[in-house]
Amino acid sequence: MKQHIRLLRPHHWIKNLLMFLPALFSGRLFECSVLIPCVYGFIALCFVSSVIYIVNDIRDAEKDKLHPKKCSRPIASGAVSKASASAIAIFLFVVASVMDILLCKSIDGMVILLVYTVLNVGYSMGLKEIPLIDILILASGFVLRVVYGSAVSEVPVSGWMYLTVMSASLYLGLGKRRNELSKNGTTSRKVLRLYTYEFLDKNMYICNAVMIIFYSMWCTTAEITERFGGRMLWSVPLVMVIFMKYSMDIEGSSDGDPVEVVIHDKVLAMLCTVYALVITGIVYM
Repeated sequence: MKQHIRLLRPHHWIKNLLMFLPALFSGRLFECSVLIPCVYGFIALCFVSSVIYIVNDIRDAEKDKLHPKKCSRPIASGAVSKASASAIAIFLFVVASVMDILLCKSIDGMVILLVYTVLNVGYSMGLKEIPLIDILILASGFVLRVVYGSAVSEVPVSGWMYLTVMSASLYLGLGKRRNELSKNGTTSRKVLRLYTYEFLDKNMYICNAVMIIFYSMWCTTAEITERFGGRMLWSVPLVMVIFMKYSMDIEGSSDGDPVEVVIHDKVLAMLCTVYALVITGIVYM
C-alpha cells in the first residue's frame, strides 16, 4: 500500500493549491458556493495530477531503472506492476471526471482537466524532448491550475494576474531545466543537449523580472486600488524576497524542482506562509 501511495506522489499535490488563487483574491473564498466547489475541484485536480505522474512513470520505467535516484520509484523498482498502475490511473481519472461534473458542476472545468491531461500525456510521450515546447508545457500546468480554479469557482481572473502566473511559471520551468543541465549535464535528458546554461539562466531571470512587474501592475489596477486602497502594494516586496530566496536555493545544490525546493527550505516555506497570511489579512480584514 505504501508503494501505491508513493506512486501518486501526494507531496506534489501542493502545486494544486494554485487553483484557490482566484477565489482567494476575489474575497469570496469562504463563501460556501465558492469554497465547496473549489474543495471538490482540488481533489479532482489532485487525482488527475497523479494520473499524469503514473503515465510518466510507466513510460520512463526502463530509463528510470538506470537512474541513481529514480530507480527507487514504485514502477521502476518493480514494487508496483505496470498493469496495476494503469488500472489505478484509469480509476482516478474516472473518479476525477465524475467529481468535476456532478459535484463541481463545471463543464468548463472538465474541458480544462482534459486539456491538462492531453498536454501532459503528450509531454510524457515525447514532447518533453522538443526545446521550448517542454518548458511551455511545464509552465502551462501552473497556469491551467489557476484557470481551473477560476472555472470551478466561477470567479474571473484579471489579465495582469494571468501574466504574473505565466511569467512565474516560465521562471520555474527554465530554472528546473537550468539546474538539470548544471547538475547532471546532458545525460539526464536528451532535450538538454539543445539548451545552453547561459540561455536558460538569462531567460529565467528575465521571466522573474517581468513577473514582478506584472504583479506590481495587478496591485495598482483600478479594481484592486478601489477595493484595498494601496495595501496590496505591501505584498510586492514580500514576493520579491520569496523569489530571491528561491533563486538562492536553485543556485545551490537543488535540482530545481519547485516542490522539493519549498519542502526542504523551511525559511522559504515560512515566507510563502507569511505571504498567504498577508494576502488573507488584506483581502478579508
